[in-house]
Amino acid sequence: MLEDLTRQIVEFRDERDWKQFHSPRNLAASISIEAAELLECFQWSSDETIAEDVEKRRSEIEEEIADVLIYALLIAHDTGIDPAEAVQRKLAKNDAKYPAEKARGRREKYTEL
Repeated sequence: MLEDLTRQIVEFRDERDWKQFHSPRNLAASISIEAAELLECFQWSSDETIAEDVEKRRSEIEEEIADVLIYALLIAHDTGIDPAEAVQRKLAKNDAKYPAEKARGRREKYTEL
């Protein structure tokens, strides 16, 4: 599924000749910008209103998530990184740092567990 999605994104980009604007640095900056726009969707939400706020802004949140993922998949493609493998490796690393029996229900960093 990720491969098909990445192929569609790359085709979309290449049909518009936008690769020239997509250096790894530019894509990383774009991820940060789009992540900030996603955060803005929750800027004034409280714990009490978050569910209602999400429902009201669902389409905007969806678009910002899509933007972050599009740029992330493009940078992975352009740098030859398999995003599924990268996530699996990161989960294994996090599993070692945050064993469930120590980390369950806790927010401390792994060095404090």
